[in-house]
Amino acid sequence: MTKKLYLPVLVALVVVLSSCGSKMRGLSSDYFTTNPVVLEAVGGKVPVTINGKFPEKYFNKKTVVEVTPVLKWKGGESRGKTAIFQGEKVQGNHQSIAYKMGGNYTMKTSFDYVPEMAQSELFLEFKALKGKKTYTIPAVKIADGVISTSELIKNTLGSANPALGQDAFQRVILDAHKDNIMFLIQQANIRTNQLSKAKDFKNQVQSIKDAVNKRISSVEVSAYASPDGGVELNTGLAKNREKNTEALINREFKKGDLADVVVDGKYTAQDWEGFKELVSKSNIQDKNLILRVLSMYPDPEKREQEIKNISSVYSTLAKDILPELRRARLILNYEIIGKSDEEISKLAKSNPRELNIEELLYATTLTENPAEQEVIFTKVTEYFPGDFRAYNNLGRLAYQAGNLAKAESFFKKAYSINAAPEVNTNLGLIALVQGDNATAQTYLGKGAGAKELNEIMGNLYVAQGDYNKAVSAFGDVKSNSAALAQILAKDYNKAKNTLDSIKNADAYTSYLKAVLGARTNNNAMVIDNLAKAVKQNPSLAKKAATDLEFAKYFTNVDFVAIF
Repeated sequence: MTKKLYLPVLVALVVVLSSCGSKMRGLSSDYFTTNPVVLEAVGGKVPVTINGKFPEKYFNKKTVVEVTPVLKWKGGESRGKTAIFQGEKVQGNHQSIAYKMGGNYTMKTSFDYVPEMAQSELFLEFKALKGKKTYTIPAVKIADGVISTSELIKNTLGSANPALGQDAFQRVILDAHKDNIMFLIQQANIRTNQLSKAKDFKNQVQSIKDAVNKRISSVEVSAYASPDGGVELNTGLAKNREKNTEALINREFKKGDLADVVVDGKYTAQDWEGFKELVSKSNIQDKNLILRVLSMYPDPEKREQEIKNISSVYSTLAKDILPELRRARLILNYEIIGKSDEEISKLAKSNPRELNIEELLYATTLTENPAEQEVIFTKVTEYFPGDFRAYNNLGRLAYQAGNLAKAESFFKKAYSINAAPEVNTNLGLIALVQGDNATAQTYLGKGAGAKELNEIMGNLYVAQGDYNKAVSAFGDVKSNSAALAQILAKDYNKAKNTLDSIKNADAYTSYLKAVLGARTNNNAMVIDNLAKAVKQNPSLAKKAATDLEFAKYFTNVDFVAIF
């Protein structure tokens, strides 16, 4: 949108310049535009582009004019970059303005934002120089105030989610017990010296079945033949080894209380995978050549022949590798069942030393009471002082309670133990709250792997004025900061959805809804939510009363009544 300002005050400029010998006619008006039309804080700055025009027969050929943007407010001002223009007969390197044709010009400048700029005015100050004489012309106002919605990031940061040092608690842990029954070459009968293995395996299965906190998942017998010899021979061998081993295990199970345990049997005729694994782990000569043969020849008979052709190592294979593949594997898969939530919660209060560190950290997720969580985390720091997570999480609680100094202290303690991604992310958040974006970026650059990193990066991008990047970083996070980024990026539908989905809505949630209402011309949304915001946080009344987001409501009876 273009803003047209009539500037009769510039008549004074014409008069002064005419007194320098110019034949300029009187000037009734001039045009200036600013982009944006209403100035806006972006990343802690107030950038503005000013487009102006020197009209025809206006600019004295021997005159230099300095134009300086100045943002003024009650009790202060900030001066922008001066632009210098010169007449046609002036020797210099500045933009030359023709007397007959006049000329257009563009100025870009930026001011460091301060809160007082919300009620400010942007002026252009002119100074004309001809020879040794200087003429100061009255300033011309070209814009009103600064929209400071982006600065709300300093308020919404309080509801950001610091990174959590998560527990690794698993209620169900998968485990396995394995053993092998070995066979002689080209034999499937189970030798006497292997029978004890079946008995030991049976005892292991029985102990798992009898354990209160363990549960059998499956019992497997997997028989193999080594890849030397023909496929037909090896198929018969592997099949008979599986049959004999399964029968032996079933007989052992019937001796105990295991008759109901099902044994799943299978066989592999030629164990090329096992052969490859053993060769890879060995130090035998020409190991790489053997592995290359396996990759080049998929046909089992061709593989066997090529390997036998490597006569220098085949005797080693026959002695050290192949005998290990003539086996039946006994596999017991089972689950270790951890304590119930009720047990963990109870022990965390009554006897926390009975819990390991993962159980203690998990216990904090079973209560929503910050005081109870703090007690448990403190116990963890006493029992396990070498673990960073409890210190980090105590800092998280302090941050959420609004105690930034305490939070920073805990985060630094956690950092001294382990500079983990979560800790770096949280120290980055602290730096961001302190307004130190450069330090925040350094810490966050080491936060890869922290679950909450993207959310904190979203806050940083808002503070830097990169709103589209912020929206992308926030993703589906439902927070005040995420909604703020979406409003600033003009994604109003997404912002509304985010604001409506915030769990712990506060005064700034309501204020942002009011801003959204103003930008989408929803009067009821503005009035209702501003009233709610001011009720929740009376200090917002002063901000709202001068916030240019609500400029068109300043004379609205309902709006005024809120204050």
